[in-house]
Amino acid sequence: MSKKTEPPKKTEPSKKIEKVPAEPAKVEAKPEKEKPSKPERKKKEEKGIFKLYKLEQNRVLRLRPTCERCGTGYFMADHGNRFTCGHCGFTRYKPAENAHV
Repeated sequence: MSKKTEPPKKTEPSKKIEKVPAEPAKVEAKPEKEKPSKPERKKKEEKGIFKLYKLEQNRVLRLRPTCERCGTGYFMADHGNRFTCGHCGFTRYKPAENAHV
C-alpha cells in the first residue's frame, strides 16, 4: 500500500515582535516596623563545685543532698519536684506543697 503525503501547508510569515523595555516598577515605601528590643540577658549561673557547697561561719554546708545508695561525694540533681542521682539513677521525690485531694 502506498500512502500519499500531503504537501506542507503554507503559513504566513511570522511577525517579529519588538520588546519594549518596561519601565522600572515603582516600589512604594512601606512604613518601617519597630524592631522588638532585645531581651535582657540572664545572669549566668555558677558552674562546678561552687553550686554544691556554701561557707557560713567557718562551716561547710552542702546545698544538695547526697545519694543514699552511692554515699557521700555523689550529689543528687535538683529537678524541681524530685532529686535524682546521676550515678545510679536513684530518685527521691520532694514533698508536695499545698496538695489538695
